[in-house]
This record gives sequence, structure tokens and C-alpha cells, in this order.
Amino acid sequence: MKIVASIQARMGSSRFPGKVLKEINGKPMLYWHVERIKQSRLIDDIIIATTTNRKDDEIVEFCISNNISYYRGSEDDVLDRIASLIEENNIDIHVELFGDSPLTDAHIIDEHIGYLLKNYDELDFVSNSIKTTYPPGQEVLVYKGNALIKANKKIHKKDPLREHVSIHIYKHPDKYQIKNIAAPFYYFYPDIYMEVDTEKDFQVVNNIFMYFFNKGKNYFTLSQILDYLIENPQIALENKNVERRWKQFRDE
Repeated sequence: MKIVASIQARMGSSRFPGKVLKEINGKPMLYWHVERIKQSRLIDDIIIATTTNRKDDEIVEFCISNNISYYRGSEDDVLDRIASLIEENNIDIHVELFGDSPLTDAHIIDEHIGYLLKNYDELDFVSNSIKTTYPPGQEVLVYKGNALIKANKKIHKKDPLREHVSIHIYKHPDKYQIKNIAAPFYYFYPDIYMEVDTEKDFQVVNNIFMYFFNKGKNYFTLSQILDYLIENPQIALENKNVERRWKQFRDE
């Protein structure tokens, strides 16, 4: 069974252009994200899912120079981009991740993959993102590749929601068997934001990375991040009031 993670990444963010290649400790943020996902014991490959826009040539150059797999597809039809990536790479289980969330914990990824594998006959989709219980930026979405391929074929090409991906699975419990995994109490911090929507977010994430790098830790867990932020509450307050556009699509 082929298990692959993709990271959606592009240079054309409206609020913070070029954020995925902003440097942290001399390396692009996207580099550190890939390095963190490599800690997974269950993922066979990591693919950067970027676009055919010439602005994203820079992302492709980054992938080539760092020996990272990549796929180019539509900038606006993200559903087709990811579904095509899945189909062309014969992916059985797909892990959907986002370039603006570089602190993803590989152990949590493996927990979600494991849950789907153990319940493979009963489930199509497993995630912690349908309801916000984990810190935003720790979203993990794991699903059968053919579920998204089927959704891509059914959704009208002019549907504006094609700019989103797995919403076409988890918003249709009548068609797919879905499971949301709620955060255990020690991870229940839905108001601590570990994603990069704005420059203010980037400063928070950069602070977290640099704290651990300065301690000689290249990999650190969500538990360790939370311990640091709880001991230094002013850091998490810096981006607490940033507008989060995804909230309109999620149960709070």
C-alpha cells in the first residue's frame, strides 16, 4: 500500500507572498516542514504540490536542488491539482498537508495514518481538522486516494469550492465514511496558532524553531512546543487576533 504526503505550496499568497520560502535559520520554511514530515515512519514519499504559475518556478527549483518530489497543477482548481497528483502517482493513502503549517508533528501524522489502516474497511477519511481542538497549524488529513479522485470527477468544473480539496469528502458524510479525531486534553489548545497566514504568524513560528535550534534540537514534538509556549505565553499572544479565513468552513 502506497502512502504519500503532499504539501500544498505556492508563492502567490495574498496576505504574505512567498511565505513558504521565507528563511528560518538559513533554510526556507518549506525545507524544515519536509524535514519534520520525514520523521514519519509510515509515509513512503513527500510531494510538493505547487502550481503551473511561473511564480512557482522558484518552488520547483528549491525541490530540485533539495531532491524533493514535486507536482505542478492548476493554481485555482486545487481539487484537480491534488486529485491528479494522487492518480498519476498511484497513491493508496494520501496525507494532505499545507505549506503554511511547517510545525506539523510527524507522530500525529502516523497516529492518523494508523487509525485509517486499522479501520480501512469502515473508513474513507480521518482527520483532526473537522472540528478545531488541536492548535491550528497541526491539521492532518488522511484519506483513501480514490475517494478524492471520485470527488474530483463529480464536482462541477465551475464550482468555486474547487479551490479547496478534502472539503469535498468530509462535507459529504452521506457518501463517505469520515472520522474526526479530537485532541486529547494535553493537546487541546485551539487558540494557539502555529500556522503562517501573515508576517506576524511567521515571527511566532520562527521564534519556536529558533528556540529549539539554539538548544541543538532539529526535531521537536508538539508537546515540547506547547511546553515552551505555556512557559512563554506572550509569544502565542502575538498572533492570537489574526483573522483566520478557514474558520468559515470548520466546526468550532
